Amino acid sequence: MPKSERNIISAQMEDILNAMPDGVFISDVDGTTLFVNRIYEQLTGFTLGELRGRQVRDIVAEGGFDLILNPEIVREGKPVSRVQTLRNGKKLMLSGIPVFDKNGSISLVCTFARDITMLDAMRDKLDEQHRQIRQIQASYTQIEEEQQRSAQPIIESSAMHGVMRFISQVAATDATLLLLGETGVGKDVFARHAHNISPRKDGPFLKIDCGGISESLTESELFGYMPGAFTGAGNKGKSGYFEMADGGTVFLDGIGELSLAMQTRLLRVLQDGEIMRVGSSKPRKVNVRIIAATNRNLAERVEKGLFRRDLYYRLNVAVVNIPPLRERPDDIQPLVTHFLNMFTSKYRKQMNLTPGLMEALRQYSWPGNVRQLENLMERLVITAQDPILDIPALPLEYTADASAPAELLPGGTLAERMDAYEAQIIRDSYQRCGTTVAVARELGISQATAARKIAKYVTARA
Repeated sequence: MPKSERNIISAQMEDILNAMPDGVFISDVDGTTLFVNRIYEQLTGFTLGELRGRQVRDIVAEGGFDLILNPEIVREGKPVSRVQTLRNGKKLMLSGIPVFDKNGSISLVCTFARDITMLDAMRDKLDEQHRQIRQIQASYTQIEEEQQRSAQPIIESSAMHGVMRFISQVAATDATLLLLGETGVGKDVFARHAHNISPRKDGPFLKIDCGGISESLTESELFGYMPGAFTGAGNKGKSGYFEMADGGTVFLDGIGELSLAMQTRLLRVLQDGEIMRVGSSKPRKVNVRIIAATNRNLAERVEKGLFRRDLYYRLNVAVVNIPPLRERPDDIQPLVTHFLNMFTSKYRKQMNLTPGLMEALRQYSWPGNVRQLENLMERLVITAQDPILDIPALPLEYTADASAPAELLPGGTLAERMDAYEAQIIRDSYQRCGTTVAVARELGISQATAARKIAKYVTARA
């Protein structure tokens, strides 16, 4: 380039920099301010007269802004970008580059500044909207499984009416509720019912399976994490369940399975209403009601050192013992009716139970409680070919297994009982095998005998 042209550009360099749409801050290698353009003056409120000749470190020390790029760029010899916060709260995106002389040494640092205050506010708003969306999605995920269930627990027995009265009394408060009972008794149903009749009913209800979350993920799932808190963490961080449930209820199912470390973190939530995200040093307030459930004996686990004593006492405020189904047979018939209606509607079938089958179900011990009963009713609706469900429709393990409770056997003489056994065995074998030859082979009888019995117990009932 001719010297005359370079002179023209040099003479008008200040005008060129002032015409740029971004703020420009030029300093030497020692951090002394040499020039700022008009956009920079408008962005920061600092004038060229105030800044020229001043050390950038001094401006930071005085609170003019919170960080500078000059020292890092001079040290590293490459471009650097950072977000800077001014004393007036405005945020600038800084992009600094080193300027080299003809000897390859850094002579100047040129920093471009762009106002991102509005962008940052919009990002925060989007993050909050995403948090709310996740909260709603998590809430609906929990609700989806419950949609087929009654909003009101299905009960008839006097024992369960007593449980319901106690839950109704406690639900009106924010007291921690602890539900105890065997697996499958319906602790989750009663937890949701307590939420639905509480002042928090319009807030989220989040169920957390304490035994189903891997220990390595439990902390971040429950309490959330900050950006880059661990390998694989999102660059925007994430809210945990307690933040998502703010204003609502957190149901900790299987709380007896929590590790001691997580018990300590949970105790802080109960005591102070605070959580700490993974990677953060700043606590966050949360407004949640805790409902916990377990099939473990927590008092025994306390004595064995597996459960914190102070957490046990915190949980042991309002305790409900839900009796197993075998101790409340009056609840079986309404539950059977409810599940039969639910699954016949789902699978578009019409079925009814005989009084004999209903009584057999009432007499059964139900080691798996309500969950086992629900699974059985769905199985019967799916597999039974006869619209009238009777004892022979029961799966083999409920009737022909030597370990099965005798209460499920039909009444009558020994011959009648043996006939019921035989009928179920033949029907099950024919359903599996499909031909008289295969049934004969499976049961070790002749084909003629198999054909005769299939005609008696299967074909005649079709």
